[in-house]
Amino acid sequence: MGFWRKLSTTLEMIKFQHSVFALPFAMTGAVLAARGLPPARQLLWIVVAMVGARAAAMTFNRIVDVRLDAANPRTAARALPAGLLSRRFAILFTIASAALLVLAAWQLNPLCLRLSPLALAILFLYSYSKRFTWLSHLMLGFCLGMAPAAAWAAVRGRLDWQILLLTAAVTLWTAGFDIIYALQDLEFDQRTGLLSLPRRLGVANALRVSAFFHVLMLILLWALALVEGLGWISMAGVGVVAALLAYEHRLVKPHDFSRINAAFFTMNGYISVLFFVFWTLDLALLR
Repeated sequence: MGFWRKLSTTLEMIKFQHSVFALPFAMTGAVLAARGLPPARQLLWIVVAMVGARAAAMTFNRIVDVRLDAANPRTAARALPAGLLSRRFAILFTIASAALLVLAAWQLNPLCLRLSPLALAILFLYSYSKRFTWLSHLMLGFCLGMAPAAAWAAVRGRLDWQILLLTAAVTLWTAGFDIIYALQDLEFDQRTGLLSLPRRLGVANALRVSAFFHVLMLILLWALALVEGLGWISMAGVGVVAALLAYEHRLVKPHDFSRINAAFFTMNGYISVLFFVFWTLDLALLR
């Protein structure tokens, strides 16, 4: 298999297109920090850093979980367990992606460069989390929640307390939808001893926790809008997010998982993009 074919297979394996989940929140962090659109150079390196971080984290996760993926009917067709991609190429791709993150951090500012190894350590630790904690959903959430804080630091060269509200909101949002996604693997987790909230609490209670996390997310977004002095467009954006989350929770029932993919992929893609659009419009039009 040629290099470009291997690269294409790798990007498909890590679902590169799902960067849409975290990238809009990172961009929102950058826009809030700049109180408008940051310089093009900063935006470019923020995007590069995000791409590098996610690619490194996702590929490392596939390497660590290759045996579990091979044993799980839902994931057995992934590139590594199916033999479509070599472990060596995946490791090299992980190293190259991590180096891309560090390069972007260096181009942004000294704080970002100093924090880049810590960010990579947290991203890589998540891959082991289901082996030692049923709160792995929150660990995944924090991996995405770091994105807006990192973008804020990229623009301002420091971390301020208010951006941590958005970090917490994204953490809870991600943990909430990851609980829903984990329902698909409940039986596999029980068989293999992997830890998750659905396994610990049962399906119905796990869905209640997911909904609770999403309610807390909305409260944090509302609080951040107040702290940042944002206007009615941002508040309308929070309302749109609330409506989409409510619909997401209507798609999945304790006895019916048939629409999990729609809840996970479609709804959350809309949520992140529309949130960014509403808040960016607020800062662009009402400042």
